[in-house]
Amino acid sequence: MTTSTEPYGEVVKRDFAGFGRTVVHENELLRHETYTRFIHWTVAIFFFAALLSGLAIYAPWTFSWLTPLFGGGAMTRFLHPWFGVAFVVAWFFQFLNWRHLMVWTDSDRRWMHNVSEYAKNETKLEPEDVGFFNAGQKLQFWEIAIGGLILLITGLLMWWAEISGRVLVAISYVLHDVFALIMLGAIFIHIYLSTIGQPGTLHAMTRGVVTRAWGWTHHPAWYREATGRDPRKDYEDEVKRLENRERAIQAYERDETRPRDQRSA
Repeated sequence: MTTSTEPYGEVVKRDFAGFGRTVVHENELLRHETYTRFIHWTVAIFFFAALLSGLAIYAPWTFSWLTPLFGGGAMTRFLHPWFGVAFVVAWFFQFLNWRHLMVWTDSDRRWMHNVSEYAKNETKLEPEDVGFFNAGQKLQFWEIAIGGLILLITGLLMWWAEISGRVLVAISYVLHDVFALIMLGAIFIHIYLSTIGQPGTLHAMTRGVVTRAWGWTHHPAWYREATGRDPRKDYEDEVKRLENRERAIQAYERDETRPRDQRSA
């Protein structure tokens, strides 16, 4: 259900069986509905719960201070596999939610050719054919999907070590640790790009919205689809508007520094 709240230029969208509420202000676009945000933060909570409890088990001489968070060493060992299972279950729903958006395209191949420019933040605007997710986001999605599956399988083998046998358990320990570290590194990149790297991105997963400027900057093809407008033209119009505003401010300040009898009418 969508309701308008004129004259304030707001649109209130209700979803998630009526429990969700997203307020879209003027010059904002709906990016993620309530269900997507709920699943995202559920995945994040269980990921970090599994990560922190896993670190306490993996390197107790360094991370033993984490065990009180989970009720002590024995409780940490008990809860860790359950956190992992909960993470995989939550991620499965996220996988179903986003899988149709994560199909690899020619646009993604072109994006990868210029990934160094993206990493160095050398370009102001993403290519015009970048849709809802860019190639980097899609790679992380599949990294989590594959990594999560491997963590689940190896975790289950270690959980039932008596059945699995020593060889499989030994291999599982190595794979489990390696993929946990890979996912840890990837999540740091994700957090950086969601905050400092691309200001305004975090709002997509908190309030569910982004600014129009964020849309035409980072995902122009999605912006075009969502608004029916030309992202490059809107960008150029905004640049001109800001330039005119700056000139007006400078003219006003110059006028204010003149003697009163010499100021323009």
